[in-house]
Amino acid sequence: MPDGPTAIRDFLAAHRDDATRLVADLVKVPSDNPPGDCDRHAEAAARLLEGLGFAVERLPVPTALVAAAGMKRATNLIVRRSFGEGGPVVALNAHGDVVPPGDGWSRDPYGAEIVDGWMYGRGAAVSKSDFATYAYALKALEAAASAGAPLNGTVELHLTYDEEAGGEIGPRWLIADGTTQPDLAIAAGFSYAVVTAHNGCLHLEVQVTGRSAHAARPQTGIDALEAATGILAALYASRPALAERTSEVAGIGSPQLTIGLIEGGINTNVVPDRVAFRLDRRLIPEESPAAVEAELRDMIEDAARPYPEARVTVERILLAEPLTPLPGSERLAELLCRNASRVMGEIVATASVPLYTDARHYAAAGIPIVLYGAGPHTIEEANAHRADERLPLDDLHKATEVVALTLHDLLTDG
Repeated sequence: MPDGPTAIRDFLAAHRDDATRLVADLVKVPSDNPPGDCDRHAEAAARLLEGLGFAVERLPVPTALVAAAGMKRATNLIVRRSFGEGGPVVALNAHGDVVPPGDGWSRDPYGAEIVDGWMYGRGAAVSKSDFATYAYALKALEAAASAGAPLNGTVELHLTYDEEAGGEIGPRWLIADGTTQPDLAIAAGFSYAVVTAHNGCLHLEVQVTGRSAHAARPQTGIDALEAATGILAALYASRPALAERTSEVAGIGSPQLTIGLIEGGINTNVVPDRVAFRLDRRLIPEESPAAVEAELRDMIEDAARPYPEARVTVERILLAEPLTPLPGSERLAELLCRNASRVMGEIVATASVPLYTDARHYAAAGIPIVLYGAGPHTIEEANAHRADERLPLDDLHKATEVVALTLHDLLTDG
């Protein structure tokens, strides 16, 4: 009878095509967020997991909470599998919502086409692939248990649908509601680094309200766009100073500011009566979110002062705290790095990234968490959040082995 790790490797080698098909089936079901109508994908994922023999808990998010998150429908999925007696509860979290495809694709964003060992499609890398990574890691762990591995503990799959909207009705809701209380967690990531820290993010919406008028008599109106332009100029002028602030956490870099959305105006021949835009301010771990928000609000107020007739309001849309390691995460990171270095054939070490993820919700609840999953060396290689997103299938299978072996280690030594 094979030992646990051998049983894991044998099982995964026999099911490579099955794991690839699972990713393809998930990519082919749209789950763009916005608009955030993700129930169809959740039901498709639940049925695919049930086809693998898992019992799937469907947890619809209350309508009011979904609307408050700016979405239409969301249902979280949980799979729980216990082994032996006692032991840790380890959660594996991946999100099924994705950013809209946008333009510039050379292949169908929902086609899951495979070219030269890469699967193309929105969500192939971020992070529908890790539905398969984690599901087949758990199936491999079941094979190890059947082979006699002395496992004690529980593995939970947390498959959520609002990461692109902030994670408030995904992991945060599941934890706050008491639906899950894991001891450790792994969130979706890429195969060549174990991420232990990331930056935070603040989203603000600025609305400038004026009064419309005929373009032949603009002086009879209040030009909202003129005031908004002054505010935008001040925000863009602040960016060079941000580059002078650098985090002491390797890999995080400097704070960033981006204006990502803007809308307004009525017609070409009408003085615009309203302009709204949203800004994204990335926070390094050393910054106080409250101080950053106050700084931005003061900057906007000062820039609007030359336009006293325009009314300016600022609303916070999202605040994502930076992720920093918690006691207990070092053991999880150590096991993942050791197994990944062996499986990937190169040194895989801990890293920090200038992103924000749902991992912060686990950390905020005191749950040690790191990020690891299927994907190439960088988000640029994966074309994450841009056209022709892609996943190297070899990394999918290797990452699945890494996660399965790490779960085996955690449930063997406690």
